[in-house]
Amino acid sequence: MDQSVAIQETLAKGENCIICVSMLDTVSESRLLGLVQHNNEHALFIYSHRRMAITGEDVTLEDIIPISYDFSVVKVSSPDELAVVGADTRVRVTYFDEELELKLPFGSQTRLFLVEVNRAWSDVCEQYPKVEPKFDWLNKYRKVSKGAKSLKKSLTSRSSMPSQMKRSDKSHAGDNGREHKELQKTRGDGVPESQERVRDDLIRSSQPVLSNKAQMLAMPQFGLRDNLIKCELLKNEDAYTYIQNYSFFLGTYNVNGQNPKESLIPWLGSTADPPDFYLLGFQELDLSKEAFLFNDTPKEPEWMLAVYKGLHPDAKYALVKVVRLVGIMLVMYVKAEHAAHISEVQTESVGTGVMSRLGNKGAVAVRFRFHNSDICVVNSHLAAHTEEFERRNQDFKDICRRMQFEQLNPTLPPLTIMKHNVVLWLGDLNYRISDLEVDHVKDLIAKKDFETLYNHDQLKRQMDEEAVFVGFTEGEIDFQPTYKYNTGSDQWDTSEKCRVPAWCDRILWRGKNVKQLHYESHMTLKTSDHKPVSSLMEIGIKVVHEESYKKTFEEIVRNIDKLENDCIPSVSVSQTEFHFKDVKFMQHQAHTVTVYNEGQVPCQFEFIQKLDEPAYCKPWLTANPAKGFLAQGASVDIDLEVFVNRTTAPELNTGQQTLEDILILHLERGKDYFISVTGSYLPSCFGSSLSTLCLLREPIQEMSMDTIRDLSLKSNSQLNESEAEKPQEIPKEIWMMVEHLYRNAKKQEDLFQQPGLRSEFEEIRDCLDTCCLDTLPGSNHSVAEALLLFLDALPEPVIPFSFYQQCLDSCSDSTHCKQIIAMLPQCHKNVFNYLVAFLQELLKYSAHNRLDMSILAPVFAGLLLRSPTKQDLIEKRKGKEFFQHFLVEMPSDGDINEKSPE
Repeated sequence: MDQSVAIQETLAKGENCIICVSMLDTVSESRLLGLVQHNNEHALFIYSHRRMAITGEDVTLEDIIPISYDFSVVKVSSPDELAVVGADTRVRVTYFDEELELKLPFGSQTRLFLVEVNRAWSDVCEQYPKVEPKFDWLNKYRKVSKGAKSLKKSLTSRSSMPSQMKRSDKSHAGDNGREHKELQKTRGDGVPESQERVRDDLIRSSQPVLSNKAQMLAMPQFGLRDNLIKCELLKNEDAYTYIQNYSFFLGTYNVNGQNPKESLIPWLGSTADPPDFYLLGFQELDLSKEAFLFNDTPKEPEWMLAVYKGLHPDAKYALVKVVRLVGIMLVMYVKAEHAAHISEVQTESVGTGVMSRLGNKGAVAVRFRFHNSDICVVNSHLAAHTEEFERRNQDFKDICRRMQFEQLNPTLPPLTIMKHNVVLWLGDLNYRISDLEVDHVKDLIAKKDFETLYNHDQLKRQMDEEAVFVGFTEGEIDFQPTYKYNTGSDQWDTSEKCRVPAWCDRILWRGKNVKQLHYESHMTLKTSDHKPVSSLMEIGIKVVHEESYKKTFEEIVRNIDKLENDCIPSVSVSQTEFHFKDVKFMQHQAHTVTVYNEGQVPCQFEFIQKLDEPAYCKPWLTANPAKGFLAQGASVDIDLEVFVNRTTAPELNTGQQTLEDILILHLERGKDYFISVTGSYLPSCFGSSLSTLCLLREPIQEMSMDTIRDLSLKSNSQLNESEAEKPQEIPKEIWMMVEHLYRNAKKQEDLFQQPGLRSEFEEIRDCLDTCCLDTLPGSNHSVAEALLLFLDALPEPVIPFSFYQQCLDSCSDSTHCKQIIAMLPQCHKNVFNYLVAFLQELLKYSAHNRLDMSILAPVFAGLLLRSPTKQDLIEKRKGKEFFQHFLVEMPSDGDINEKSPE
């Protein structure tokens, strides 16, 4: 539970405060201890509270300890206390003539809290006596402080240290920097005003609680010994845990960009008893161009309020987390009485749209620990259209591969989705009904012959073939398809496209002790062209038995003490030399090295940096996992993965870098092992400069590396007048892609918005690099995405970095914008005008392709006018405004029908 939310409410509005929180108690009442920063001054705030601290009304400021030069905090110990892992920490705080003794809980949160306090005191000491804090800002708080003398007696910890000891800003901004509104009143106190700030984010990441002691061993302070303890605890988990069932309400709703127009109670309040958890996924929350391009939407608070009003009325709920990627949003509520048992809350998002980055398609996820069970919830919106089931499969695999949660223990690799006890996956998966005409499908629905219909369901077929969702389970579907309806009705789609009904909206699970109690759609809701779906699940959660845990923990510590100094760790490595052959741009290759613990003790391994190098490996190489823990006799397969992207391709294309590296595998308290990695890279037009490509008359892979290197060093001014060295007006690779799209895709719907297939991109790349085919392979969407990837990979963008600021400064002046383009190097100017002419042609067919300037301008502005550093929102808007000037009027020398490489 994030007690800092409650403390924030008691601080004066407008203060720039930074907060860390601890919980303390006396015999009669508990207290919160907060570290507060105002400008460069710090103080400890002590609050009393008699119940769960949800809002500012639940806490009372009792005393303030300014951190001045006279402040000190030291650890104290008693001869009666055992110096073993798991012991509490006793500290004495001294300030002026006052003294306070605290007994804080075992765990890294205590250590991190004290580090923050000592850092604040060190800042004072560094400036003393030149600068002495005045603490004038504390006067307003001292007026409301009770100043109780009872604080001078010893305090004992009741619960946990801060949920996250990193300093957090006053707004407690949520995911993607967005602030959530705060629900000032809980269920039963009335519905909050819509203007009020929704922020009931009670639980923040990584909070250990008494009922969850085992997870304390994953805290950052621990080394080999404590990882060993954790490993042994996990192996003996059955000895100190028991299974207790909790109810989870899962819901998914594609709202088609609509505002909430009706109560969600028929959906969210459909269970007889209030569920313990709500996990709700929304898709297409906002379909506007602003949301798509800038990940910003006013509809989030509107739907959050609708959800809040729709929760089961017979329970009090706390908002745990909200995470959103464009229109994909995941909301997590929990019964208030369970909040203290939730910890390690983390969120992540993965975009699978065009260039695998845009977030119109993709997934958001939240992972958390409830008692002693790890749970991951994923809300995804996969690729659309009946024929794109392979793209949906690819989206699923991309999400699983790229969704990673950093662990609190830095010695451990990130957690993936599948490394959880329970995985709950919901969303608009977009799998359709295949091989049946629309009238036949509707006839089967009318007869409620869902079994026959389900046999033609793409998701079922793909799961049967183990092409996707391997290991997942879906309950029996006994409700009619949830897509597509006329908005505001129960009538099937009557538009010109007349979509075939389909079960697009699905809920699946993976893990043990999961029982689905119901799986249904909710036909009464008519806001969208989809119907919401819900699943009520009963999930067995591992709960710690305190006495059994204590006995198991003590036995493990005794056994480790006997082993700890007896042996040095030792491993064997299956192979120490690896060669990657014919590595290509954006094509993943991997080899596996197996590390076996042949020693007498467990060991901890990590790939470490070489001298004067910023990372343990070159940027084109990764080791997964890069660190970890091996029990005695255990082994781990480490994937050595090579992937050349837009960052690493330019220097590999010109031979400035080669695929060569040496990895150092280090054992804690042991020796180092050296692994050699080499490879041969096939140069590509992707990641090559425009000026170099204009000089290449042959396919790049038919040129020697020396020739490519020489040409890349030449400038136009150094060229002779001979025809052989005269550069082409534009690179032939750009011409091939644009020419293909001009001839085949002028009327293509959703061009530059719908991603292509990775396998087709690889064929297109190979064709451009070898010119093995006269025409480009793949779909129009794959060629369009290849063009965007090509522009994105240019080491110097079409508008060179040196012109970037001028373009932004002139974005409102059309004439000045065109003057800047006229000053570009010749090949850059040619490419710019050629692309603009092509986009102008596409806009002539907007009635068919549904493209307009509001779509094309941001997409191409972000690629042609790239920032040398990370762009902020203002720069993105200025770049869009700059580029729009050129879409309005055709440039004089850029006719798409006239331009060719020659």
